Amino acid sequence: MNIKKSILLRVRLAFLAICLFACVIVYKIVYIQYLDKTNWKAISKERRIRYQPVPATRGNIYSDDGRSILATSLPFYRVAFDPTIAETEKYNAGIDSLALLLSRFYGDRSASYYMMKINNARHAGRRYIRLNSRYINYQDKKLMSRWPIFRAGKNKGGVIFEKVEKRFKPFGILAERTIGFINEDKNGAGLEYSFNDNLAGTDGEALFERIAGGIKPIYDGTEVKPQHGYDIRTTIDINLQDVAENALYKALEKTNAEYGCVIMMEVKTGEIKAIANLGKTTGGYIEDYNYAVGNQGRTEPGSTFKLASMMALFEHNKNVLLTDSIDTGNGSYRIKGRTMTDAKNGGYGKITVQEVFEKSSNIGVAKLMEETFGENPKAYIDYLNEFGLGSTLGFHMEGEARPYIKSTQDRSWSGTSLTSMSIGYELKLSPLQTLAFYNAVANDGVKIQPIIVKEIRKADEVVHSFQTRVLNPKICSDETLKKLRAMMEGVVEHGTAKNIRSNDYKVAGKTGTARKVKDGRYVKTYSTSFAGYFPADNPKYSCIVIIDSPHGVNVYGGDVAAPVFKELADKVYARDLAMHQPLQARVVPNKDSMPGVKAGSLEDLTLICNKIGVSSHTNGVDDDWVRVEPQNRSLNFKPNPVNDTQVPDVTGMTLRDALFLLGNRHLKVKVHGMGKRVEKQSVVPGTPIVKDSQIIIVLS
Repeated sequence: MNIKKSILLRVRLAFLAICLFACVIVYKIVYIQYLDKTNWKAISKERRIRYQPVPATRGNIYSDDGRSILATSLPFYRVAFDPTIAETEKYNAGIDSLALLLSRFYGDRSASYYMMKINNARHAGRRYIRLNSRYINYQDKKLMSRWPIFRAGKNKGGVIFEKVEKRFKPFGILAERTIGFINEDKNGAGLEYSFNDNLAGTDGEALFERIAGGIKPIYDGTEVKPQHGYDIRTTIDINLQDVAENALYKALEKTNAEYGCVIMMEVKTGEIKAIANLGKTTGGYIEDYNYAVGNQGRTEPGSTFKLASMMALFEHNKNVLLTDSIDTGNGSYRIKGRTMTDAKNGGYGKITVQEVFEKSSNIGVAKLMEETFGENPKAYIDYLNEFGLGSTLGFHMEGEARPYIKSTQDRSWSGTSLTSMSIGYELKLSPLQTLAFYNAVANDGVKIQPIIVKEIRKADEVVHSFQTRVLNPKICSDETLKKLRAMMEGVVEHGTAKNIRSNDYKVAGKTGTARKVKDGRYVKTYSTSFAGYFPADNPKYSCIVIIDSPHGVNVYGGDVAAPVFKELADKVYARDLAMHQPLQARVVPNKDSMPGVKAGSLEDLTLICNKIGVSSHTNGVDDDWVRVEPQNRSLNFKPNPVNDTQVPDVTGMTLRDALFLLGNRHLKVKVHGMGKRVEKQSVVPGTPIVKDSQIIIVLS
C-alpha cells in the first residue's frame, strides 16, 4: 500500500511539473508575441535591414585619340517583383498579359509557370521574388517598363530592376591582356589592375532590406552616393594595334610557334602605340600573358643584344672603325674550351666590323669582345649597367620583369661568360627593355621611359598627365651613335634582314635568333626577334617583334620576326603622310629627257606632268584612262577604252593601276617579274571577261 501511494505521488508531481513547464512556455509565447513584441520587432528589423555598399561606376579606358573606348562599364539588370503592391483590379487585368510577355521574352518557361509563380507569391504575401536570373540590358529594361503592371512603376506596380554593372570591351579581344582585368579579390592584370585605384572610384552606402528570396533597397534619404572612378587615356592607337595583332597572329600560325609579342612606340615620346601578346592554346592563339613586359617573356635576347656589345666596344675604344677587318675563320672558333659557330657553313672569313654586325657573326663579335675586354670583363659589365640594361624601366603596368645582367662576382661566371653575354646569352631582358635600348639609339642617345597612359581624367578635367621622362640623357657618344646607326641600316640594306628592305623608307634594326634552354641544356629550338626603328634617316617609331619556338625550315629572326616588323611598318608609312617624301623630292625634273610614261590615269598623268614641268596635250580626250605618245618634247594623251565586260589593256601601266583595273573586273591577277611597269599580259585586251578567271601580267 505504501509503495502504491509512493508511485502515485511521484506521478502527480511529474504531471504537475510538466503542467508548470507548459504554462511557462505558453506565458513566454504570449509575452514575446504581445507584451514584448515592440522590442523583438526592433531586433528583427535591425537584423533584416542593414547598410550595404553601393558600387561606384568604374572609369573608362580610352585609346590615344580620347574617343575610342577600350573598356567601359555598362548597366545590366535582373528583374525582380513585389506582387503585393499592385491594386487588385490592376493586378487581375494585367497578370495574364504580363506572364505571357515574360514567357516570350525569356523563352525558358511557359506563361502558366510565370503566372503561377507570381500568384503564389501574392497569396503568400511575399514582397520579393526574382522573376529570372538572366541579365537584361538597358534597352530591354525600357521595353519591360511599358508592360502591364510594370508600367505603374516600382511604388505602384512592384517591378524592381536590380542594377549590376559589367565590364565591356567594345573592340572585343583587341589588346585584351593590355587592358587586363580585376577580379572580386582585387587581383588582376593589365591596366585594369595597375590603375585600379583611379578606375574604381569610391563606393557609396544605402539601406537594404533582407526579405524572402533576396534583398531590396530602401531609399530613405540616408544613402551616400558613390564617387565614380576616373577615366584613363592610353597611348594605344587602335588601328596600329589591330595591324600588330593580325600580323603577329599570321606569323604564329604560319610557323606554329609557342608565343609572340610586338611592341611599337614613338621614338621621341616613348608612347606605346601597339602592344600585342599572343600565346598558343588548343583553340589557336589568344592574349594569355603579357610576354612583352612580364617574367615569362624575359629571355636570353640573342643577337639583338649585339648592339649593346658594339656600343660598349666603341665607347671603350674609339679608334675602332667600321672598316677595320677581323678574321672570323671557317665558321668555328674554340674559346676557352667551348666551340662557337656562325650560321653560315664554312664561315665568313675575313670581314669588316660593319659586316660582322650585318651578318650577325657570333665569332666576329666574340673576338672583338675578347680582344677588348678579355683582361677586364668587369669593364664590359659596367658599360651595360651604365646603359641602363641592368635596371627596370618603371613601366606603368604592374609586373615588369627585372632584367638579369650577370656580374663577374656571380658563382656561375666562367671563362666563356664574357663572349656568351656579348652575343646575347647568360643574361635576360624583357622585350620592352630591349626596345627601350634600341629606342635610345634612334633618339640620339636619349633613353626615355616607355609610357602607355597619357592622362587620368574626371570627365573633361585632367587630374594627372604623364609626361615623357628621361632615364638617361646620353647613353653614349655621338660618334658611337653614328657607327651604330650605320651598322643597323646595313643589316637591312645588305645583311640578315635585307628581305624587309623598302624602296619608300629606310629601316634600321637587328635580327636575333637565340637557342632555348630545356632541362638545363641548349636545344635546337629558338626564340627569334627583330628590333629596330624607321624611317632610319629621321626615326619616328621603334619596334620589336618576338616569335618564340617557331617550327619549319627557316627559323631565323630575319625569316620569321622581321617580316612582321615590315608589315607593321608598311601600314604605318601608308597612313602617316608626314613620313612621305614630297612628290618634288621623289621626281627629279629633267627637261632634256622625257618621263617613261606609257599608260595610266589621265588625272594622275596630268598632275605628274604639271609637277615636273613637261608639256602635255589631251587633244579633247576625256577618258579616265589613256595611253601616252611622246611628241616634240611633250606628251600626247590618246584614249585607252575601259569597260566592265572586256579585258582592259594594262601594258605600260604601273602595277598599282593594273591591279586596280583588273581586280575591279573580278580577275585573279598573277604577277611575274620585278619591274615597274607591265610589259605583257596573258589575256588579249578586248577579250570578254570571265569572272574569277586568271590573268598573268609580266613586269619589266
